Amino acid sequence: MTRRKIIIDTDPGQDDAVAILLALASPDEIDVLGLTAVAGNVPLALTQRNARIVCELAGRPDVPVYAGSAAPLARPLVTAEHVHGKSGLDGIEIVEPTMPLQALDGVEFIIHTLRREAPGTVTLCPLGPLTNIAKAFLEAPDIVNRVQQIVLMGGAYFEVGNITPAAEFNIYVDPEAAEIVFRSGCDIVVMPLDVTHKALTTAPHVAGFRAMGTTVGHTVAAWTDFFERFDKEKYGSKGAPLHDPCVIAYLIRPDLFSGRHINVEIETQSDLTRGMTVADWWRVTKRPANATFMGDIDAEGFFALLTERIGRL
Repeated sequence: MTRRKIIIDTDPGQDDAVAILLALASPDEIDVLGLTAVAGNVPLALTQRNARIVCELAGRPDVPVYAGSAAPLARPLVTAEHVHGKSGLDGIEIVEPTMPLQALDGVEFIIHTLRREAPGTVTLCPLGPLTNIAKAFLEAPDIVNRVQQIVLMGGAYFEVGNITPAAEFNIYVDPEAAEIVFRSGCDIVVMPLDVTHKALTTAPHVAGFRAMGTTVGHTVAAWTDFFERFDKEKYGSKGAPLHDPCVIAYLIRPDLFSGRHINVEIETQSDLTRGMTVADWWRVTKRPANATFMGDIDAEGFFALLTERIGRL
């Protein structure tokens, strides 16, 4: 397998943190060029701090972290402390990171990296609102054709929405940015709620993390214990969905996922359905396909991969 060069664009968030850990635990498959923080689950001051906390937890303070956009392109910021807690990483004692935040703006890092690396060799992995990616494309249109692939967590079709009846959180926060990305012409792979809601952290999975007896294992167990309370109450499920690690798992084991190459449009005008991913799953329109929209996951295979890799740290 060719080692993938990636930029993780993120708004940690406990599930973002687990995704970052999975990437950093997989150096044979993934080369993390840097992390760009975006406002989303919590404000930017916290997401950039949280990204550095996770890098240090993984023993990788050498991975550069950049602060990107503090607000969506055209709307006030909506955050999700009701899910992730005030820190974004509630469930553990927060210790301020010692590794530095890079001086370069996160959007500029994306632009510079895509111009520096050979065309078609860098994959963008957005785990939060798509503001940074859209800004980079607007500021430097020449980089769009240099992107190898965009693998993102966002949207829904059968599961509909989790922040409104119609919309998933990441797309809802900045639908204008999402529209720019989905219309960019890039090769896009989408991990929607339809997939992530099948990757539930059941009690045996959490116990498996805790049984590792490592700082990372205990931390992942504490995070999942914290944020699953919200989803258990909301959905009546046996655990919480690990949304963002699905993005990284796809890079390592794409065979764990299945979906369709279809047209996906983003609703930006309607107050009722703002941020909805209008996914033409049944191909009832003549609109050209612009994304591979995943619909299913081998959950046991996913958790086997995740447990094995987290156990390495």
